[in-house]
Amino acid sequence: MSLTKRMGAEVFGTFWLVFGGCGSAVLAAGFPKLGIGFMGVAFAFGLTVLTMAYAIGHISGCHLNPAVSIGLAAGGRFEVKELGPYILAQVVGGILGAVVLYSIACGKSGFEAGGFASNGYGVHSPGGYSMMACLIAEVVLTFAFLFIIMGATDKRAPAGFAPIAIGLGLTLVHLIGIPVTNLSVNPARSTGPAFFAESWALAQLWLFWLAPIVGGALAGLTYKFFFEAKEP
Repeated sequence: MSLTKRMGAEVFGTFWLVFGGCGSAVLAAGFPKLGIGFMGVAFAFGLTVLTMAYAIGHISGCHLNPAVSIGLAAGGRFEVKELGPYILAQVVGGILGAVVLYSIACGKSGFEAGGFASNGYGVHSPGGYSMMACLIAEVVLTFAFLFIIMGATDKRAPAGFAPIAIGLGLTLVHLIGIPVTNLSVNPARSTGPAFFAESWALAQLWLFWLAPIVGGALAGLTYKFFFEAKEP
């Protein structure tokens, strides 16, 4: 498959992740009083990845996340030379997802963007967690998510079940992390909504690039050196 087609798949897949996951938070989490809540948002993010893994996994690998691409490269599962195009495609897809979501959300009378499903720390953490607590949470949860991806896509793993494990893994890390940072584990997911949120979201965006990349790279390296099958 050509790089152009794979980039196109990554754009669409990341669009779906941001539109579906963040859309569930912006449009449905509290609507009108008995919305889906943060548990529903967690499942929405998991479902976006699960559905796209089956839809485009055979085209691009369905990374949808710069931290995933970097983690897979660190683990020897992805070409380093393709990191730039993949990350660009993911960021573009994330921004497009946020653009469409904003276009829908602002069609309601009295709409205010506020945090617009952005990630934050300190006073902008849903639970009021400190910057250091949020940094640790994002590193650890991204590590866990990447470790699940590495294991589920290992050639020794049962064939055909990886999307389910990965989708449920993303759901689980959201159930843990939404109260802490609104959960990122994905720089592209964080970047799109930050452009439409209040100014603090862009100011705090650095953490939601740094922490997921560190966590993803560490997971890829850990799996490669300790658990990857050795060639005979």
